[in-house]
Amino acid sequence: MSTCTKRCLLLLEKCKNMKHLKQSHAQAITCGLGDNSFALSRLLAFCSDPLHGSPSYGWKIFQHIEKPTICICNTMIKAFLLSGELNKTIEIYTHMLRNGMLPDNYTLPYVLKACASMRTCNIGESVHGHCLKLGFLFDSFVGNGLIFMYSAFDDMGAARCVFDEVPWHCVVSWTLLISGYSKIGDVENARQVFDETPVKDIGIWGCMISGYVQNSCFKEGLHLFRLMQLTGVEPDEAIFVSILCACAHLGALYIGIWIHRYLEHVKYSMTVRLGTALMDMYAKCGYLDLAEKVFDEMPQRDTICWNAMISGWAIHGDGDCALRLFSEMEKAGIKPDDITFIAVFTACSYSGMAYEGLRVLSSMCNAYLIEPKSEHYGCVIDFLGRAGLLEEAKEIIERMPDSSCPSKEAVAWRALMSACCSHGNIRLAEVAADKLLQLERHSGAYVLLSNLYSSAGKHNSARKLRRKMKTRGLYKTPGCSSVEINGNVHEFIAGEETHPRMEDVHVLLESVTKHLDSFVCDLHLVST
Repeated sequence: MSTCTKRCLLLLEKCKNMKHLKQSHAQAITCGLGDNSFALSRLLAFCSDPLHGSPSYGWKIFQHIEKPTICICNTMIKAFLLSGELNKTIEIYTHMLRNGMLPDNYTLPYVLKACASMRTCNIGESVHGHCLKLGFLFDSFVGNGLIFMYSAFDDMGAARCVFDEVPWHCVVSWTLLISGYSKIGDVENARQVFDETPVKDIGIWGCMISGYVQNSCFKEGLHLFRLMQLTGVEPDEAIFVSILCACAHLGALYIGIWIHRYLEHVKYSMTVRLGTALMDMYAKCGYLDLAEKVFDEMPQRDTICWNAMISGWAIHGDGDCALRLFSEMEKAGIKPDDITFIAVFTACSYSGMAYEGLRVLSSMCNAYLIEPKSEHYGCVIDFLGRAGLLEEAKEIIERMPDSSCPSKEAVAWRALMSACCSHGNIRLAEVAADKLLQLERHSGAYVLLSNLYSSAGKHNSARKLRRKMKTRGLYKTPGCSSVEINGNVHEFIAGEETHPRMEDVHVLLESVTKHLDSFVCDLHLVST
């Protein structure tokens, strides 16, 4: 090997940016390495780097290669996959097949990931056929790629078939399958797969716990977390975030406090994601002072973090603090997003700050150029409605851009109807109800209007509406509440007697009722 060649290859290894690479490429051509497979593979490998490379430059090089090797093709496929240019990934794969090149167990997983991201079932099924013909179904990388792809298509039947055909299951295979049942809401089958898993590492535990939490099975998530602790597996950040989310929804404050103390005891690094979850838990459990303390002590804050704290003040009706924090966010140079404005509008609604809300709406549209979505319109209608500005709210709904999604348009009409019921405006409530019944099949509009009729003394109208609701097969969703006692979450559903200590609950309620009756009687005697 000549000195020039050695120097050229050394330069290729030391490239730090595209300017260096282009100089090295020119040197390679000068040294006669323009067609050298090793030199070309090094050039393309750098071009595929997601931080410093350039897939477009790599594509230009690739197009001039007369006979690319499988390694070079794989490098380009990976480069376009990482850069999100998925059509190019499929194009190179097709080019390989047309030129008689056979893909290997590196090519196929890349292409399967591209199909999953593009959600192209027909191409994905064709690639599956190639996997079968070439005998790669027994390869764990290819098998996992197929499970991942079918999970992305929400075709868990096909994913399970592939899983059953693969002779050897690694931890990734089990994790992918559990994640794919969980993603489509099938937590029962996901749990069945979880129970079948012979070796449960932290990834599998985290995947199942996350699946429960994402599907609002918060009690089940907490129970599984306790089981994991009994096995001696140490939780990671993702599991802590999932459990804190469950605690926030259940109001399980003491479990959240235990996690916070544990994190401090082991000196766990407080990342933005973990700090935000902890702060959100305290805020939703009503401990805004602790939420603010976590917020103030966080070394870094992103938009999601600011949103969570603003939302915390909002849901507890402290509009002044929410707007103050929003102003601090702007001064800190953090750009608000559409979620930020939903939180601010919610604060304005709960605090009766209609005019401040309109000012923020103007800032959102004109200063930040954020187009209001149906959720924003719903919040705006809500704070106008709470302030009694019902006609103004109706005018805003009528000026809303046409929505192709009826459920999103219904958000605004539902907010107006709720406000009309609160203010006893039957005429506008009937208009809103009529619109709602055209847009969705839901019992909410019937119940609200029926209650309004009853409170206004129009009992015949209320009875007719209830009968109409029954004939259409619509029933009111029962209320549900939960309470945490000594670390255990107890859930109660209206009309159900399923709680194991329901008899004790009834005895206690009767005792409380008797005490209240006695108290009212004594109060009456004192007043007379």
